[in-house]
Amino acid sequence: MGVKPLFYTRQGSAFLFASELKALLAHPAVKDELDGEGLAEILVMGPARTPGHGIFCGMAELRPGHYLNYDRNGLRIKKYWALESRPHEDDMETTALKVRELLEDTVSRQVVADVPVCTLLSGGLDSSALTALAAREFKKAGWGTLHSLSVDYIDNESYFKPGAFQPDADSAWVGRVSASLGTSHTYIEIDNRELAAALLPALIANDLPGMADIDSSLYLFCREIKKTATVALSGECADEVFGGYPWFHKQESLDTLSFPWIRMLHERMSMLSPEILEKIQPKNYLDMRYREALEEVSRLPGEDAREARIRELFYLNITRFMPTLLDRKDRMSMACGLEVRVPFSDHRLLEYVWNIPWKMKTCDQMPKGILRRALRGLLPADVLQRPKSPYPKTHSPSYMEAVREGVEKILADSTSPLLPLIDTVALREALQSSGNFFALPWFGQLMGDAQYLAYLIQVNTWLGEYGVTIG
Repeated sequence: MGVKPLFYTRQGSAFLFASELKALLAHPAVKDELDGEGLAEILVMGPARTPGHGIFCGMAELRPGHYLNYDRNGLRIKKYWALESRPHEDDMETTALKVRELLEDTVSRQVVADVPVCTLLSGGLDSSALTALAAREFKKAGWGTLHSLSVDYIDNESYFKPGAFQPDADSAWVGRVSASLGTSHTYIEIDNRELAAALLPALIANDLPGMADIDSSLYLFCREIKKTATVALSGECADEVFGGYPWFHKQESLDTLSFPWIRMLHERMSMLSPEILEKIQPKNYLDMRYREALEEVSRLPGEDAREARIRELFYLNITRFMPTLLDRKDRMSMACGLEVRVPFSDHRLLEYVWNIPWKMKTCDQMPKGILRRALRGLLPADVLQRPKSPYPKTHSPSYMEAVREGVEKILADSTSPLLPLIDTVALREALQSSGNFFALPWFGQLMGDAQYLAYLIQVNTWLGEYGVTIG
């Protein structure tokens, strides 16, 4: 699935490999150089990344489901695992039972450790399911009370506004689920100025500009978790595997021939300099990467057009969006010495769910309906019916003020490495506008105006701290 990374490069007769880019960049033969393609990855695809792309010139990442052989005969890469499309023959109840059994089995395996284990609990369907299953295992094994933890931001409830991608806040649901399951729960709140300051350690942990404060909040969260546990279970991957994101359920997303989580391309590109736009050819680059992804999809002969299109969307999410979240979780947690396990990424579960027809996946007229049905009796009914709500982000104006100030400092410093990449006039106009300069999140569900400014801060810091040159 790509839970753990491996980067590599060949430099003359040397073959170098590491789990982090910074380890390769420490070698004197390796240059911190970007070409137009690497820039396009940062400015068009980012904070996602094309599978296998190492961003820096001459670097690559071993793709999920592949192995690499290097010896005196050279470099050979082979695929050892891939999704296979085949007819789904189980009926509804058998399917729900099988999903439940697979989840129970993978949680029972992943909750075992010789160090303290906890769960990350948002009160949503996915984290609640894992917490319920883990609590059962704790009780069965006589391990005492399961510890669960959640994250939010100081005064966030005062500023939260429901939207299409975030319909409600987590706080009330966290308490509801923890009480019903009997976990020992810790609420962690993050200060917004600290959140902005943590953009730097999050960047260093990632070695690349990432999901801005979505990363830095996770970094701060993991730092607190590590005080009480060494292993945590998290609900990543359920939305990619079962189809929980809003774009699975909108005809517009099915009709749009591009990655549904990459938006506002024209608006973002208007912030870049003409020279950089000429170098990266953003629309052409995005279209090329999209076509490449579709060519990999395992087709099912005889499948109707709508099912085939939804299968494409699942493949895009599993192979292009999910690795971004897995990478983020791995980088931020391991930077704090915390191991996070992701049971929904179990390959047996994914292989089975991949072939469940869309009508069955959305049974009972609910997104992830088959998962909700599989979890009946495990969670309170209202939790089973709760709409999708993503990892929480800050809504405080103090955070927007902090990142706005950060970008203004970059613009005021003539030595800022970001300046040759951007249209300074367009960016200043955006900073001075009273309204939102992006009508929708420009990446995923959470990254709006404040996150765009934070991303620019990370790009500027990365170019400087890593001594990146552009060829």
